[in-house]
Amino acid sequence: MFLNYTGSVLRNYCMKCHKFFDAEYVFNSNGIPKCTCGGIIKPDVVLYEECLADETIENSINAIQNADLMLVAGTSLTVYPASGLINYFRGKNLVLINRDATPYDNKANLVINEALGKVFENVD
Repeated sequence: MFLNYTGSVLRNYCMKCHKFFDAEYVFNSNGIPKCTCGGIIKPDVVLYEECLADETIENSINAIQNADLMLVAGTSLTVYPASGLINYFRGKNLVLINRDATPYDNKANLVINEALGKVFENVD
């Protein structure tokens, strides 16, 4: 199963009251989208320099520790804390797909240095 690249930005939430809004609400807003409580509405994604939720980190570590295969795609593996999660992998097969080399290439069973679009262009 592959996720649509735009899937996560189609879900948005109020930074003040945490009410969720669909993309249509945001697209139809004038200027910065605002909630009825006055809070700013933002995409439900982690933006640069924002912290990941503790629960997200804990769930990620648990899933990675219990995986037999880990596929890491489209990242330089240099931005923490997400890049450090690869250190929890104890499974058999690590696959890295990235246009450029990463600091973890020597730990992978398979490294594909190619753009994601080219690698996945024929995947249904």
